[in-house]
Amino acid sequence: MGEVSPFPHHRQPGQTGFERQELSRIMDLYGRMVSAGHWRDYSMNFDKEAAIFCAFRRAAERPEYRIEKRPSLRNRQGMWALIGEAGAVLKRGQELAGVLAPVERKLLRLIEK
Repeated sequence: MGEVSPFPHHRQPGQTGFERQELSRIMDLYGRMVSAGHWRDYSMNFDKEAAIFCAFRRAAERPEYRIEKRPSLRNRQGMWALIGEAGAVLKRGQELAGVLAPVERKLLRLIEK
């Protein structure tokens, strides 16, 4: 009873993930889009090259937006990318806030209607 075992880490060595502040920012946007009735589901994928957050209008569809973090592109185009439903890169940059800006503008339009 007095023996404490450490919590196992499920993260693989070299796996890319979101930091707490980054995930907090993404989940804040997701919550606001859910409240506006626009998004209903999300998924996350973590591997060696990228951490990916997908937002869905309905679970059976392709994701409306993918937010990708690829640290290998940090010194080139920027490690953050916003990818649309058709697979086109909508925004790329070094800062997460700048990449999320088009989605946040869309949220403002949804509320104004």
